[in-house]
Order: sequence, then structure tokens, then C-alpha cells
Amino acid sequence: MDTKKTKPIADLSTTKGRKQAIRELIWGDHGFLRLRFSNLHQISEEMWRSNQPSPSQIKDHAKIRGIKTILNLRGKSDKGYYLLEKEACEHHGIKLVDFQLFSRELPPKQKIYEAKRLLQSIAYPALMHCKSGSDRAGMMSLLYKLLREEVGFETAAQQLSFKYLHIRYGKTGVLDAFVEAYRRDNAENSVSFLDWIEKSYDPVGIKKEFLREFHSRFNLSEILARE
Repeated sequence: MDTKKTKPIADLSTTKGRKQAIRELIWGDHGFLRLRFSNLHQISEEMWRSNQPSPSQIKDHAKIRGIKTILNLRGKSDKGYYLLEKEACEHHGIKLVDFQLFSRELPPKQKIYEAKRLLQSIAYPALMHCKSGSDRAGMMSLLYKLLREEVGFETAAQQLSFKYLHIRYGKTGVLDAFVEAYRRDNAENSVSFLDWIEKSYDPVGIKKEFLREFHSRFNLSEILARE
């Protein structure tokens, strides 16, 4: 018999529930680290990227930047950070769109096509965010640059950089493996990004190769440290 208790979903209509949601945002989701640093960047005239916004930051996005759409790259949740974001968006007339990506997984082919349709259909100005604003936001920003702005690939790839606190040397480096896979195939065959996605993109194979190299580097570092 499973006796594990699940925490009740915060009810924002009650004082107790609202306090619970705020605790989940500030402490459970590490919102205290984002109080003075939002990792906020304007990447085009119509698009911004950031880490998880608080209700007060959402208010600023609406009032100061005229944001009409927020792309939540974390997906739906019953946690306080999401409930408060959803409420704040409704209050300030912002459309909240949940479009889940992962920092240690590559998007399947269909997800990239969905991203293209989404980026062509939402109301702008818009803001996209994940938790830290580094990895998932970096991947979606890269896709935005390629699929909506239609800039060159090397320009788009700059969205995955340390400027936005993206670290390529951990497991989030699988996103850089995506960049390198296209860069390599394009150098050999001169193929457009969407043609590559359609004909050659292999997220499972790219991740497998990345993990093999990642564990190889890890094991070598361990051996050298012992010596």
C-alpha cells in the first residue's frame, strides 16, 4: 500500500493557498535567486527571453514592454510558480502558451515543426522563458531566429552561449551537440536547416554520441585526477 502523501495543489482563492504558492515559487523553485537577476534579454524587436518571471515581473513585461504572449517552455504544472504566472498573465491580458522543451533532451522532429507554426502564429511582442533562461530558452531562441527571423545559422547558434548562462560542458551540452550535428552536415552537403530536420536529423543518435563522448571525458578526467 502506497502511504506517500502528495502535497495539495495551492488554492489561490484562499490566503493559505496563496501563501503556499508563494513559498513554492520563492523556495521550492529557487525564486529567491531570481529576485534581482532575471536573465532578461531582448533578442529582436518583438521577442524577449528570461528566466521564470514572478508576478511583479509579468506586470512589468505588460506595462513596460507591451508583452502580449509569454511562452512557458517548462510546460504546465500544479506548482506555485506556474499557478501564480498563469494568474498574473490573465490579470494583465497576456496570453500564456505552454510549450515544453527539455534542457537535457533534443526536441523530436515534430516538435520543431510545432515550434515553427507556433512562432508564426502568436501575438507579439512576446517573451519566452524556462527556469533559468539559459538552456531551454536558448534552444527556443535558436529556433525563433531560424524559423521566424530566418537569420543565418551561426547567428542563431549564438543564442546557446555563456552570455545567457548556458554551459556546454555539462549534460545540457546535448543542445550544443545539436548545433554541431547540423554544422557538420551542412559543411559537407550544404543543406538548409529545415531540409536537414526533414531528411537527416536524428535526435536519438545525436544524444547517444554526445553521451558516449561526455562519459569518455568524465572518465578521462577521473583517471588524470588519480594520477
